[in-house]
Amino acid sequence: PFDLVKVRLQTMKVTPGQAPPYTGAMDVARKVFAREGVRGLYKGMTAPLVGVTPIFAVCFWGYDLGKQWMKSIRGVSSDNELSLVDIGIAGGFSAVPTTAIMAPGERIKCVMQVEPPGSTRFQGGASDVVKHILKEGGVRSLYRGTAATLWRDGIGSVAYFFGVYEWLKRTLTPQGAALSPMAVVMAGGFAGVCNWLVAIPFDVIKSRIQTAEGAEVGKGMVTHAKEMLAKEGITSLYRGAGPAMLRA
Repeated sequence: PFDLVKVRLQTMKVTPGQAPPYTGAMDVARKVFAREGVRGLYKGMTAPLVGVTPIFAVCFWGYDLGKQWMKSIRGVSSDNELSLVDIGIAGGFSAVPTTAIMAPGERIKCVMQVEPPGSTRFQGGASDVVKHILKEGGVRSLYRGTAATLWRDGIGSVAYFFGVYEWLKRTLTPQGAALSPMAVVMAGGFAGVCNWLVAIPFDVIKSRIQTAEGAEVGKGMVTHAKEMLAKEGITSLYRGAGPAMLRA
């Protein structure tokens, strides 16, 4: 539900002088529930649920690969000998292979989430969305928004548990003491917030690119960013930050 609310806020178009479609996260949740019921709040979740296992498997494989790469560069043999900068770089690298799986799933999810209530285009669910996307522009269309996804996850991973997470775990654990579950929970929660603080503008642009139709199709990250800043202001790049933080 938090993700659906985030995407609806990110993709809404605001015209100067007119009331926005939604006034905030709670307004999105109320309107979706009223028009589409509880199921509406979970729209688009099939693709993430199917992809979550391979995504995290590849993510941590990429992270370990990044750490091995950094250890070979630094000439050390233990993870504990890596600096937090090294850990952050390894984390950022993890986003490269992960994006190959993440981007198509995000594209399918976002298309489903912004579909208006009462629409019959995708009655068959995610499979109908995939058919529509492939018919629209082939496999390349399925990977629309890949660059924005890579920027979001690359920068976010540096700030997430591969950087801030490791720093907080070390900070909250006294010298020679065992890592406590509370330290892990606090480090994970704060790292998630830091992830979205730096990643949310790229996530907003990604959502716009992946749900674009008509004349909007084909516009890149820079074009979307310029148009949003000119028409909707800098706050438009941080739409959906509230639900994203709560989810983190």
